[in-house]
Amino acid sequence: MKDRKRDYYYLKAKRENYRSRAAYKLAQLQNKFNFMFEGMKCVDLGAAPGGWLQVEKEIAGPSGTVIGIDLARIKELEGILTMKADVTDPSVVEKVLDAAGGKVDVVLSDMAPNISGNYDLDHERSAALVLAAFNVARRVLAGNGSFVAKLFEGRSEKEVFTTVASVFEDVRMSKPVASRKQSSETYVIATGFRE
Repeated sequence: MKDRKRDYYYLKAKRENYRSRAAYKLAQLQNKFNFMFEGMKCVDLGAAPGGWLQVEKEIAGPSGTVIGIDLARIKELEGILTMKADVTDPSVVEKVLDAAGGKVDVVLSDMAPNISGNYDLDHERSAALVLAAFNVARRVLAGNGSFVAKLFEGRSEKEVFTTVASVFEDVRMSKPVASRKQSSETYVIATGFRE
């Protein structure tokens, strides 16, 4: 708690009315890779508490569609559709397509497992969440769409990268400045989805 009170991005989020410091991670990834755009249809998996949703809505603007999905209830945000659902449930795909009125341009995931303290186990759970998000993305993305997901670094990183790269033109790994230095998180940024 003491660290949090001194954390630059935590304090900045409080000042600027973002629901989490994670908003700055997404903003930094967007500044570097430019995968979101005005008018986009965007789905955020594991979206609670909603910091990423706020950034997505700012970029999508009034003509865009932003949908947030999480196991936890997401407190209402103006202009954003939220639903309580399990990303690993196959019915999520239909729910997304119905809510978006068809295929979407961007699928994002900042999902992380509950930390057990066992590094290898946490990494494997993180990799499984990325692949679950990827399975949704493959079914709901329009051609040339983008997929961005958080992954803990570890032995399955290459396998995740190869799986994602099988259907995207360009895949990169990047750690935003807003990520805590001691964190093992990195992000998979995939663009140019091949339907």
